[in-house]
Amino acid sequence: MQPVSTASNRQAYLDWLRIASILAVFFLHSSMAYVSEWEWHIKNPQTSSLLMELNFWLGRFRMPLLFFISGTVTYFMLQKRSTGAFIGLRFRRLFIPLVFGMLVIVPPQIYMERLTQGYKGSFFDFYPSIFTTGVYPKGNMSWHHLWFIVYLFLYDILFAPLFKWIMSESGKQRLSFFTRMANKKWIYVLMLPAIIIFTTLNRMFPETHDLIHDWCRHLYWLSFLLTGFVCINFPALMDSLERNRRTSLLLAFLSIIAIYYIRWNNLEPDHFFHNWHDWFIYAYRALYPFTAWAWIFTAIGYGKRYLNKKHRIQDYINQAVYPFYILHQTVIVIVVFYVIKSGDSVLSKFLFTFIISFALVTCIYHLFIKPYAVTRLLFGMKPKKKEPKPAVVTSEASVEKSAEILQPAVQIA
Repeated sequence: MQPVSTASNRQAYLDWLRIASILAVFFLHSSMAYVSEWEWHIKNPQTSSLLMELNFWLGRFRMPLLFFISGTVTYFMLQKRSTGAFIGLRFRRLFIPLVFGMLVIVPPQIYMERLTQGYKGSFFDFYPSIFTTGVYPKGNMSWHHLWFIVYLFLYDILFAPLFKWIMSESGKQRLSFFTRMANKKWIYVLMLPAIIIFTTLNRMFPETHDLIHDWCRHLYWLSFLLTGFVCINFPALMDSLERNRRTSLLLAFLSIIAIYYIRWNNLEPDHFFHNWHDWFIYAYRALYPFTAWAWIFTAIGYGKRYLNKKHRIQDYINQAVYPFYILHQTVIVIVVFYVIKSGDSVLSKFLFTFIISFALVTCIYHLFIKPYAVTRLLFGMKPKKKEPKPAVVTSEASVEKSAEILQPAVQIA
């Protein structure tokens, strides 16, 4: 593994963290059928509270980290492109896979769910209903887990001019205070917008993923996306996260322990709202975005310190991770539909779901998506690189050298 220069166009630790965040999403979705408290498309009759708590911890920061990393990816994509070219690329990499996913990838998930609700027809009988019954959950048209692609596409298109301005010399001069924020512990001021947004708006606008009514989450996700873009645009901020990684880990540990203490003692304001002072309610809500940022800063800090090394397998994984995300939940739902019929333990079912789903998604990607231009386009991948043709030596010097080699033999003959 070779260290990556900070001057390189792509920093390896960000790719490793992006891979890790997708794996965290895969783990969470693999276990959703088996966790207590949370509803999902298909649920096992028996559930696990311990698995729920592990999911709860991952759920605090997995999507915020993915939006933060997406902000850095946007920066690299804009480095050598105009705003118009960037928007065109986002249509190809995000919009086309979204439409394909809604028409092909997501419908099997909804079909399997409807089967558990009493539907008796075949998938081919069911499929036309995605166009006639309206939007999920009442209807059968949905983007399900692809909501992330919808939101990222919208944010990148709307904020592309702002991103480009931030990268310009004028923008860097106007925003030079970000470089000064890299001194001491000022980096943690970047947490404030998300904390204010979540604390004040979350109860009024709960999470929906429906795009239209998700006002709190729009502003919340944007705070992570924009901060990721700003941090990679001002490298001193990333250096500050590396220096302060131990502080970030301490804050992350203390904040999640505080949340667990309140949860495990049934002291959440939603349960005992009348017993809480107003300031205490807001303080508890603020813990959620605070711990999200603390774990993100921890991941970035330690990742930059120890993961900024490129391995030869990384190129393969980087290509696979986006199609993997698009495919994973559909495969998981299909596997879960059959697994929950067995009488095995929750742990056995979860491990089987995780392993088999991972293997199936990997095989589908390697055999049916990666090799073909059409499927690469539909899953948002880059066009396949053409194999370089072997060079043919035709130079005069080579011809003369060949003649010199042959000349003695001719003379002997």
